[in-house]
Amino acid sequence: MLLAIGALAVASVACAPVDDPASIAAAPTTSTACTKDQLKLITPGKLTIGTDKPAYEPWFKDDDPSNGQGFESAVAFAVAGELGFDRSEVQWTTVKFDVAFAPGDKKFDFDINQISITPARAKAVDFSNGYYTVKQAVVAAEGGKVADAKSLAELKDAKIGVQAGTTSFNAVRDVIKPSSDPNVYNDQIDVVNALKNKQIDAAVVDLPTAFYVTAAQVENSTIVGQFSSTGGTPEEFGLVMGKGSPIKPCVDKAVDALKSKGELAKIEEQWLGSAAGAPELK
Repeated sequence: MLLAIGALAVASVACAPVDDPASIAAAPTTSTACTKDQLKLITPGKLTIGTDKPAYEPWFKDDDPSNGQGFESAVAFAVAGELGFDRSEVQWTTVKFDVAFAPGDKKFDFDINQISITPARAKAVDFSNGYYTVKQAVVAAEGGKVADAKSLAELKDAKIGVQAGTTSFNAVRDVIKPSSDPNVYNDQIDVVNALKNKQIDAAVVDLPTAFYVTAAQVENSTIVGQFSSTGGTPEEFGLVMGKGSPIKPCVDKAVDALKSKGELAKIEEQWLGSAAGAPELK
């Protein structure tokens, strides 16, 4: 996976603790007709979706959101399909990451760009119900002590590095439960440097950050695997819409339908699972 250096701003958003994203995304809504011709859109008859450029793997592929490949491109087209749009009725527009959730009018119907649902952002924009619950990942040097681990149990005796006050720290403490206390750092870059300098056997970060670390920060490093956190409020990515968006109830309905049918899980496994170099650790 090749990520440009600019991906750091995107990748690192998932590291911060989230107060209560579920309550933010699932605000009460009124009944709304969700047929395609009744949706109030930026361009009548077209669903306009925003994302940043470059569009990084594994979220997109070949820097082309319109090809339907990569996790977020696939999710976007799946949501579009639930809303009644075929591929020819979807158009993409470039929107910088931080502009997507800044106050003001939007030039998209919804934006998809690994944007975590947070209370601060929800003051300026609307979020859909979460389409992806951020998982944790273990990163190690290739050929290192735990590089070939296939289970969480194989990490028990590893020297693990993690950033203080993050969901990753909670995951190390509550899920991996290493036999010795992890090395705890104030900043993520300190965790990365510790891995680079072989002061730790493995770093635990969220999965989006893990893709960035292995592609752009630590040479000859690998994602050992990913795992789900337990306890606390899960961190989720949401589709972003303008504040008071009239299509939010319909977008929520589409996301919920994809989730209940298992389609989101299939898309996640295809693009963020073993094929992306991040097998599940149990």
